Amino acid sequence: MSNSNGIPCMWMRGGTSKGGFFVADDLPQDIDARGRFLLSIMGSPDARQIDGMGGADPLTSKVAVVKKSDRDGVDVDYLFLQVTVDQPMVTDTQNCGNMLAGVGPFAIERGLVKAKNGKTPVTIFMQNTGKIAIATVETPKGEVSYSGEAKIDGVPGTASPISIEFSDIAGSSCGALLPSGNVVDEIEGVAVTLIDNGMPCVVLKASDMNISGTESREELEANEELKSRLEVIRLKAGPMMNLGDVAEKTVPKMTMVSAPQNSGTISTRTFIPHRCHASIGVLGAVSVATACLLEGSTAHRLASIKEGNPKQLQIEHPIGQTTILLEIDNAGMVAKASILRTARKLFDGKVYR
Repeated sequence: MSNSNGIPCMWMRGGTSKGGFFVADDLPQDIDARGRFLLSIMGSPDARQIDGMGGADPLTSKVAVVKKSDRDGVDVDYLFLQVTVDQPMVTDTQNCGNMLAGVGPFAIERGLVKAKNGKTPVTIFMQNTGKIAIATVETPKGEVSYSGEAKIDGVPGTASPISIEFSDIAGSSCGALLPSGNVVDEIEGVAVTLIDNGMPCVVLKASDMNISGTESREELEANEELKSRLEVIRLKAGPMMNLGDVAEKTVPKMTMVSAPQNSGTISTRTFIPHRCHASIGVLGAVSVATACLLEGSTAHRLASIKEGNPKQLQIEHPIGQTTILLEIDNAGMVAKASILRTARKLFDGKVYR
């Protein structure tokens, strides 16, 4: 791979994140070499990522690797890679539901999936977790459309809607919806719900962490005592969630919950794990929404749940709300989750190490 030739890359916003989208065959096949390349193009490790494409934030230092799938009934395989901003680390220990929103359009643009006239469903195998998602992309006249009237909090303006449906994602990383076997555990004297319905999360009451749960991202990031307590709890939660030593991992996410403030279901503040999320991740929101429905969980009594099936849950976060639809089966378990996202192509060309 020559630096002068560059590597084909499409930069996209997916949901409330953005990053580089690559066809798998265009990247180095050796994992270490791929990692070095991605660190270089992002400009990591450097808090400003000044010598690369990264935006100096975990939400803008992301990579999607996509390839045509050889699995029955699946269109493409998607591997998410988190490029750490200020450390020389590239991890595949989690999924990303926001970047997932860009996978369908990217796959169509790259010819990995043939577009239909109107809407094109793209069945995606999420390599990080071994689970399936179906993204429905607007394709009038057989071409991807990024323009539309859909709006999501955390993104200015409107765009074409992309609906994403998840099924059978419980325990995708931890092996079970409640990996400890309990609805509530206690770590460091704090009640926690350890849950994985697409994203491993530690859900705890904001009040138990001596905050209101309505603080700004900047205020929480400046709270060194809070961050220290969260990390102690996170490190102890890792083995309990079948994740092992999580000191060098970006999971589990740490979500502090409080009563809703703006007619939503519940208010959240999430660390991912060392920076406070500007909003909340898609799959993290699914896990928190599921916790809201579990009687006895740390979120259940704080949540405002409306009648009906599917359940529509508005997960409040620092810059708005994320709407999650949960379909409940006859046993009272979550059978299917879906969410509305948007995406936009920012540039298509070559990127250089």
